[in-house]
Amino acid sequence: MSAESTPGPGIPGDTGINGARHRGKGRRRKPPQRRKGLLITAWTAAGVVVLGGAGAGYLYFKLNGNLKSVDIDQALGADRPKKADNGSENILVLGSDTRAGGNKKLGGGTDDGSARSDTAMIVHVYKGHKKASVVSIPRDTLIDRPSCTDTKGDEHSAARSVMFNSAYSTGGAACAVKTVESITDLRMDHYLEVDFSGFQELIDDLGGVEITTTESIDDPDSHLKLKAGTHTLDGKQALGLVRTRHGVGDGSDLGRIQLQQAFIKALVNQIKDVGVFSDPKKLLDLAETATKTVTADSDLGSVNKLASFASGLKGISPSNMHMITMPVAYDPADPNRVLLQKKKADQIWKALENDRPIPKSATSGSATGEAKGVVSAP
Repeated sequence: MSAESTPGPGIPGDTGINGARHRGKGRRRKPPQRRKGLLITAWTAAGVVVLGGAGAGYLYFKLNGNLKSVDIDQALGADRPKKADNGSENILVLGSDTRAGGNKKLGGGTDDGSARSDTAMIVHVYKGHKKASVVSIPRDTLIDRPSCTDTKGDEHSAARSVMFNSAYSTGGAACAVKTVESITDLRMDHYLEVDFSGFQELIDDLGGVEITTTESIDDPDSHLKLKAGTHTLDGKQALGLVRTRHGVGDGSDLGRIQLQQAFIKALVNQIKDVGVFSDPKKLLDLAETATKTVTADSDLGSVNKLASFASGLKGISPSNMHMITMPVAYDPADPNRVLLQKKKADQIWKALENDRPIPKSATSGSATGEAKGVVSAP
């Protein structure tokens, strides 16, 4: 499937493509499986399964059996950045744009059997787990993709100047993680992925998410139509919002990222106020949905591990989440693609490596999608 691309005029800037320069021989033995997912935050995916840590017997094993995991460490081996030794953690939260199976009826593209990373965010949790920085990676970014081995053991050759979302379609979660690590030189400690339809069901189980729009949004492609004002979005509407690009801003993927970031803050804010942990039935419903929806790395591949991980994130409030987009500029040779502004991006990766706040200079002058401020928590 041809991924939607970022329209817009070429602009000058500090451009360059950052990616691994390794070259490796390999071959694809099998096409990637139809995978699932759209981003929801680690707080949502993990926080609602705390019940599993307190439950026992049948309930625990039922929830535990729902979880899917991928062994990223085994697939990537030792050729990776070193783990940070400063109390911080990096989590790659990834979704795909497959329209196969139950996701087909949700709209937004055709089902041609392929899958690309529709959304990718690096979540950096600072030491003490009271603050986080979230860096969105535009899927239209041209990068050098490193050679990699997927979780089935199939090898995939390196490729130059390809779209970032091709890493996932080429070799699934393992190749996506390796590509992110090659761009950032940061170790991804964990991986989380969520299904399109699961995202929709989770929002419905939560009772919807309240947001305010400063202008009307009308996008037939994502099946979303909202007037300006305050709305409680059900699952279908929420999914439409995080996938819309043509109904607001300049119609670019960068604008969609801005909407996604605003929605995530509203979602995290609401989770703290919906009485999840005081309502056993709501918690059970959410735990059942979340454990069926989440794919995690093997280190988080059990209810107890995921619950323990979640408990360390509960202290992060929306006001302590710094959300940015990786600095890019439109490609002068193709306005439907963007190029990494390497010098600016290096400021981000160095700050996260040292567990420091991201400087404002790292994103100043980068291309934007003109949708900032359109969506907010009421």
